[in-house]
Amino acid sequence: MTLHPRDLIRVPEETKQVAHAAFPKGHVYITMRDQLNLWYKDSDYAFLFESSQGRPAESPGRLNLILIIQFVENLSDRQMAEAVGDRITIKYALGLKLTDCSFDASVLARHRARLLAGGAECQLLDDMLRQFRQQGLLKARGKQRTDSTAVLASIRELNRMECIGETMRHALNSLATVDPQWLREQVPVDWFDRYVHRFEQYRLPKSQQARHELAEQIGADGVHLLNAVYAATHCPWLREVPAVETLRQVWLQQFVFEQGQVKLRKVDDLPPAAQLISSPYDVQVRRSYKRETSWTGYKVHLTESCEDSLPMLITNVETTPATTPDSEVTAVIHEHLAEKGLLPAEHLVDAGYVDAGELVTGRSEYGIDLVGPVQQDTSWQAQAKQGYDLSYFAIHWENQRVTCPRGKTSILWCERKDQYGNEVIDVRFDAQDCHVCVQRAQCTRAKKYGRTLKLRSKVQHEALQEARQYQCTDDFKERYKKRAGVEGLVSQGVRCCGLRRSRYIGLAKTHLQHILTAAAINLTRAVSWVQGTPRATTRVSAFAALAPCS
Repeated sequence: MTLHPRDLIRVPEETKQVAHAAFPKGHVYITMRDQLNLWYKDSDYAFLFESSQGRPAESPGRLNLILIIQFVENLSDRQMAEAVGDRITIKYALGLKLTDCSFDASVLARHRARLLAGGAECQLLDDMLRQFRQQGLLKARGKQRTDSTAVLASIRELNRMECIGETMRHALNSLATVDPQWLREQVPVDWFDRYVHRFEQYRLPKSQQARHELAEQIGADGVHLLNAVYAATHCPWLREVPAVETLRQVWLQQFVFEQGQVKLRKVDDLPPAAQLISSPYDVQVRRSYKRETSWTGYKVHLTESCEDSLPMLITNVETTPATTPDSEVTAVIHEHLAEKGLLPAEHLVDAGYVDAGELVTGRSEYGIDLVGPVQQDTSWQAQAKQGYDLSYFAIHWENQRVTCPRGKTSILWCERKDQYGNEVIDVRFDAQDCHVCVQRAQCTRAKKYGRTLKLRSKVQHEALQEARQYQCTDDFKERYKKRAGVEGLVSQGVRCCGLRRSRYIGLAKTHLQHILTAAAINLTRAVSWVQGTPRATTRVSAFAALAPCS
C-alpha cells in the first residue's frame, strides 16, 4: 500500500462507485466517510517522524484511522493488514484504490511506537472528539459518567515462588543475549539444571520446607549474580540491563540479609501491593483485589457523555496500576476534561470516586457537581445507631472547640495531614470528664483517654455532611439512575474490543490500547446515531418478563 501523506482525503472514483454499488447504505465505514467525514491530518502528526527532509513514506493520518478500524474489528496486526487488502469498505474509508495491495503488518507496530515516543496517543481521541464537537454530536457542560474495570496483564500470573525464579531466569537470559562470554565465566554448573526450565507450579517442590529452601538458594544465586555484575568494571553497562535492575528491585523486596545469609522475607514484611513487583516481564503490573475478584494487571477508567439528545461518546480514558484507588483518579479526570474543554456540569460516579476533597475541588475549581454516594460514618457509634456519632457534636470552627452532647468542651484541636495527604483535625476531650459521664457507654470505649474525633477542614466537613443528607433524598436517587448505563459501555468494550485483557506489555502501551478502544467505540456509536439506529435496551429474561408490574 502506498501511504502518501495528505491532509484531505480524496476517494478514487472507481473505489467510490464499487463501494456504493455493493453497500448502498447502512455500512459503518460508508457512513463514516460520507456523513461523518472522519479523518486525521498528516500535518498534525508530522513531528512523529525524525527527518523533516522530503515527505514520509507512511501517512500518519491514514495509519491512525487504520488503528481505530483495527479495534472496531478487534483484529491482530496481520489480520488488519489483510483486511485492508481484501475489503472494499475499508479501502473506501481509507481512500485507497481497489487494486491496492495493503502493507506489511509491522507498519502498525512502528506507528504505535511513534505515537508513544512522541506522546501523541491521547491526541488520537482528542482530535476525534474535536471533530464530533464541530458536527454537534458532543457538547460541554452536560452530563457525564465514569466507571472503571479490571484489565488483565498480557503475562502469566505468578505466585511468589514463581516470581522469584522467573526474575532470576529473566536476568540470566538477558545477560546471555548481551554478553554470553562474560556470563559463561560467572555461572556455576548447577545453575543450568536450576534455571534452564521455566518455573511452574508442577515443577516446584511439594513441601513448604523444600520450597522455602529453594527460594533462599535462588536468593543466594541472585546476590552472587548481582555482585558479579557490579564488580565487572570493564563492562559497567551490564548494570543498565533492565532485567538486572528488575532483579535488584525484586531481591530488595523479597529477601533480607541476616547474619551474612540471604533470608526470605516473611509475608507481613513484604512491601505494600502498590510497590510489589508481580512479574519480571512487566514490572508495572500490580495484583489487586475487589471483593471476591483478584487480578494482576491494570485498571481502566472510562468517562462518557450521557445526554438523551446526543450520542453517548467516551470523552476521557485513564489507565492506572490495578492498586490505584478510584478516588485518586477523580481529580486527574477533571483536569484532563478541562484541557479538552469538555468539562461536564454533572459528573455521575460510584462511591469509589467520591471524596470530601473532590466534592469541594470539583465545585470550586471546575464548576462540577459530583454526584455519587459518599461513604457513611464508619464509627461504631454510627453503625450501632444508638451511640453518639459525629452528628451529635457541635463544632465551633472559629474558636477551634467542639462541644459534646453533655455540654463538655474539647481540650485539644490539632491540625495535621494524614497518610493520604488530606488535611484533618484531631479533637480530644478530657479523660476525667468522660470517665464520670453517665452516657460514657454510648460515646466511647477508650479506657485511658477521653472521646476523640477526626474532622476534615470546615469546607470539606460541611460538603461531606451535606452530601450524606442529600443522598437519602428521592431527588438524588432519580438523578443517580442515569449512572447505571455506564455498565453498558464497559460491556461493549469487553465484548467488542477485548478491553478486559491487555494486548501489550507495559502501562504506556496498554493506555494506547484503551485510547484506541475508546475511539473505536465512539466511531461505532456516532455512526449508529447518524443512521438513526435506536439504542439497545436492557435485556429481560423470558421468566422475568412474566413478573407483574409493580
